Amino acid sequence: MEGSEGRESFCPPVAVAPPVIELDAEPERVDQPKRTVMSRPGNGTSGRGIALLANHLKVSVKCPDEIFYQYSVSITCDEKRDVNIKRIGRKIIDKIHETYSSEFAGKKFAYDGEKSLYTVGPLPRNKVEFTVVVEESSAKHASESPSDNGSNNHSSKRSKHSLHSKAFLVEINFAAKIPLKSISLALQGADAENVQDALRVLDIILRQQAANRGCLLVKQSFFHDDSRNFTDVGGGVMGCKGLHSSFRPTLDGLTLNMDVSTTMILSPGPVIDFLLTNQNVKEPRYIDWARAKRMLKNLRVKAKHSNKEFKIVGLSERPCNQQLFSMKVKNGDGPDNGGETIEITVYEYFTKHRNIELSNSAYMPCLDVGKPKRPNYLPLELCYLVSLQRYTKALSSVQRASLVEKSRQKPRERIKVITEAVRDYSYDDDPLLATCGVSIEKQLIQFNGRVLEAPKLKVGNGEEVVPRNGRWNFNNKHLLTPARIERWAVVNFSARCDTSHLSRELISCGRTKGIHFERPHTLIEEDPQNRRAGPVIRVEKMFEEIIARLPGPPDFLLCVLPERKNSEIYGPWKKKSLTDLGIVTQCISPLRINDQYLTNVLLKINAKLGGTNSLLAMEHASYLPHIQDTPTMILGMDVSHGSPGQSDIPSIAAVVGSLYWPLISKYRAVVRSQSPKLEIIESLYKPLPNGDDEGIMGELLLDFYRTCNGHKPAQIIVFRDGVSESQFSQVLNLELDQMIKAYKHLGEGDIPKFTLIVAQKNHHTKLFQASAPENVPPGTVVDTNIVHPRNNDFFMCAHAGMIGTTRPAHYHVLLDEIGFSPDVLQNLIHSLSYVYQRSTTATSIVAPVRYAHLAAQQFAQFVKFEDLSETSSGHGSVKSIGSTSVTELPRLHMNVSDSMFFC
Repeated sequence: MEGSEGRESFCPPVAVAPPVIELDAEPERVDQPKRTVMSRPGNGTSGRGIALLANHLKVSVKCPDEIFYQYSVSITCDEKRDVNIKRIGRKIIDKIHETYSSEFAGKKFAYDGEKSLYTVGPLPRNKVEFTVVVEESSAKHASESPSDNGSNNHSSKRSKHSLHSKAFLVEINFAAKIPLKSISLALQGADAENVQDALRVLDIILRQQAANRGCLLVKQSFFHDDSRNFTDVGGGVMGCKGLHSSFRPTLDGLTLNMDVSTTMILSPGPVIDFLLTNQNVKEPRYIDWARAKRMLKNLRVKAKHSNKEFKIVGLSERPCNQQLFSMKVKNGDGPDNGGETIEITVYEYFTKHRNIELSNSAYMPCLDVGKPKRPNYLPLELCYLVSLQRYTKALSSVQRASLVEKSRQKPRERIKVITEAVRDYSYDDDPLLATCGVSIEKQLIQFNGRVLEAPKLKVGNGEEVVPRNGRWNFNNKHLLTPARIERWAVVNFSARCDTSHLSRELISCGRTKGIHFERPHTLIEEDPQNRRAGPVIRVEKMFEEIIARLPGPPDFLLCVLPERKNSEIYGPWKKKSLTDLGIVTQCISPLRINDQYLTNVLLKINAKLGGTNSLLAMEHASYLPHIQDTPTMILGMDVSHGSPGQSDIPSIAAVVGSLYWPLISKYRAVVRSQSPKLEIIESLYKPLPNGDDEGIMGELLLDFYRTCNGHKPAQIIVFRDGVSESQFSQVLNLELDQMIKAYKHLGEGDIPKFTLIVAQKNHHTKLFQASAPENVPPGTVVDTNIVHPRNNDFFMCAHAGMIGTTRPAHYHVLLDEIGFSPDVLQNLIHSLSYVYQRSTTATSIVAPVRYAHLAAQQFAQFVKFEDLSETSSGHGSVKSIGSTSVTELPRLHMNVSDSMFFC
């Protein structure tokens, strides 16, 4: 602090606002991919055998020479404007069957819900045009009534306005032929041109079946309107269980992958009950109506008095008993009596003119279900939310925990649900599938897998640990290289935590693990007067107190937060400590303090301070096949995107790189912001006008060189998370080209050999033991039967599934210039699931990917971006958003840039 003698300064220079990067240039495009996905070199043999089931069902195709004909569908209305085909498209398709059955000779269509029709064999003509008249319900103008009542006891003058007709011009044009034979060619290992199109048509047929049953469709999943499938997670939100189905080409032939799926929906029922639950209030008078308006907009409701459906466009400006509208009334019964127009409230209209009792609506706003210039009001208590309306916003931590708890299914339960669904839905009866001779077996596919042996671990005092069932512990054991913590402090934002007791227990536990812990220099409690301030101010005030009390920068700060998850303090605290001051911190919010909890906290602290909790025994002995003799760098890459409804939040790319070769357990992270929703990393190589490279890869290469005694990586193993199969080519070419350019930029001529592996967890394949009810054991690997017929992929369950059904990681080896054998590569990947320094369990996916995910998430939480938007965006794309301004992330302080801050 200024003016303080005898103190070391740890105040940074005046912070400069991070620059704004203009992303005008798109990532380099590759017209013809230079690299293609490698084929399978063979199968692994190591490990003991195990009999398995997978949630795949064999599919046979008796007519493989059939051809699907694709027709584009264009629909315009008589106003000559485009129409939302998703809203009225199915009605029009029904009209096609109904009106033009002779024209189309009884053809059956598969409809994708958007702009394509598919049929087996061609239509009589390549182009067909016709007009379809569709009756639609319409809300009445407010001058006639505040709602579209349509009740039988009302005048014909009112009811005749409840329906009107629209003429739609439908144009069907031939688009393409999609041969079913492409699937059989792909199953033989050929790179068939139309295989994805043919599989998509089969998937569309199943989607159409589900749509005809009234299901909610979400990609390849469908959800029935059955309350037995609903799970309340709080806040007026429910989890809805359904089924996922997709056809997959495998080594065993074509299969149907069926799995239990869950989507989030709004709780159906009275609107007022939903609002009370959503805002967690007990009475309507406490409802925040501005928030309610945002929540209700565009939702569908059914009016109790008319049984008609409407879309909410807003709320009335006044309460029901004050909201006026104009209504014509007659003064007498004479034929020449035109009547007069009176002003009447919505409340009076329904209670006196409709004789509907309203007990709760008088002092609440009405729902507006009309149009912008033609409002149409309904009292709240007459409206019910329609079922199966998706909730697409991010869940709170409490909702997420509730969903996980209530959605768990043991392996045998999941098998039962899947097999019963296949039996009940009678897919074989579909006329289009029958035309192709497609039949689906009713039992899950069975095959043999392997279980790899868990690697031994080296801990302190020369001891070795053998994990059991994917787990180990540090009971009566030291960490391999414990840190020394001499100058540290505890800061407390939580009024309920006894920090004196906490610090004593932490020191005691740490010493049993070999960590040299001095007593904390000070315990700092937050001033109660600051708790009403915003989180940034609270953090600033706390750091003023820290600087005033400590003689210099601490080795470490333990921060006690008031909430266990999603604390508003967390972001500002991490940003201040890691980017402004360069202080390692650990945030906690203990519910109870015991040895297990404190050990987990100490594992994170030790890793952040440069210590090592454990190493692979073969890593410690410098015996790693293909790695110990050749300088090898391991990368983990991930991109984090904004939550649903945050389309303008920049995506965050994180890459972690290994240090201190031949070790494979120590990493550091580099994080950059990029265009929103962009999955392909665009800043691996970033040349500047002055000739420097500011990209991620160059920074990690220099760190490797610095920590490996001047060795340059001759081999680089890349683990890429978060990309789909459609993006494999971009990863192989766009991202790998950037990495090579970054290496060349350092003046190196010899390019390292690359092995590029995509790690996926977002898939629907599950593995089960064939002869036991438990989850598959840790180390289970499958590279036969259900894997791709050509590509080099495999499934691995490295972790122990203690709850629910284990989801294996799906690894795709896109490129292997290093030349790993299947056994060596699978054992390496298995071993990399045991080097995660934050825990004493094997991870479900390799540690470098987990670290990259953590680094991206942490930066996403502690950086506040400008220009937040509530509008939704589409899924990730390989296209950069031209002329989009993205605020650059603040860089880590030099004091912590090499630390595993993400642990």
